Amino acid sequence: MIRFVGGFENVCDLPNAQFPEYAFAGRSNVGKSSLINAILGVNVARTSNTPGRTQSLNVFNIDDKFVVVDLPGYGYARVSRESANRWLVRFQEYITTRRQLRRLFILIDSRIGPKKSDLDLIDFCDQNGIAYQIVYTKTDKRVREQNQTEINSCVHPAMVDKVVYTSAEKKSGIDTIRKIIGIK
Repeated sequence: MIRFVGGFENVCDLPNAQFPEYAFAGRSNVGKSSLINAILGVNVARTSNTPGRTQSLNVFNIDDKFVVVDLPGYGYARVSRESANRWLVRFQEYITTRRQLRRLFILIDSRIGPKKSDLDLIDFCDQNGIAYQIVYTKTDKRVREQNQTEINSCVHPAMVDKVVYTSAEKKSGIDTIRKIIGIK
């Protein structure tokens, strides 16, 4: 059973459950909520065409076995600098303090490739020893930017080697992530 635990504004308000957590992060409009819905097989994460719609730490309990966290998007959303800085502090606090966090999935739009904000997050995770895995989204769409930066796991000590290529619409790569987090 999938249960929405809540949307939390502060890390200190998150439930302190013993279940492993798997968090999904990425730039606004990367398709986090759509990917989470495809992975869980039910529409629990709110999707929108408006970038930056997810503004809280949205927590989903999966069969009292593990937790999925939909993190606010970063980068593109039209919010005040103060709001963006508040999100960044909360985000950094979440990924550095949650002992339950087993893996951070960093989602990158395959049509665009990694942007500076993605690379900054990757560097932050490497510097702080936070295990993360790169997930390219929207692989069924046409590439918009041809000269994309390659992310080489040899240079990133906290990165899980295997990059996952997904399409929430075509359901490609979904089973790979399900296996990683323990969904049969």
